[in-house]
Amino acid sequence: MTTSTETPETIRYTADTVVTTTDGHILLIERGWDPYKGQWALPGGHVDTGETSRTAAARELAEEAGLHVAPEELAQLGVWDTPGRDPRGRYVTVAYHLLVIPGTPIEAGTDATAARWWPLNALPPLAFDHASIILAATAHADR
Repeated sequence: MTTSTETPETIRYTADTVVTTTDGHILLIERGWDPYKGQWALPGGHVDTGETSRTAAARELAEEAGLHVAPEELAQLGVWDTPGRDPRGRYVTVAYHLLVIPGTPIEAGTDATAARWWPLNALPPLAFDHASIILAATAHADR
């Protein structure tokens, strides 16, 4: 409970997308900015004013990886809100999943220096808590 002398915590709202192929690969982008510049991450970013997290996830996927999908094609995985998951402050993300066929074309866009399909069993070190989001997506797919 917040008392009258405490300042409310600023919480930023983001969306991330786990895109996997039917043959066991995942789409990752190489971050072109800090934090974690040069590291691999899920496509995602801030939810803009007036957007839903699902719409933001679809927009960020197009902007960062050149993959254009309708927001309703994205299946919600869950919410990640552990304090400290982002070094910039308190960030809450809603993660989505999309399953595509092998060979789906991708191209690095804004904020990404590269976009690449990685085998799920040979992932590079990942930024933020994206390994736990991927684990949840793959566990969900195995059910």
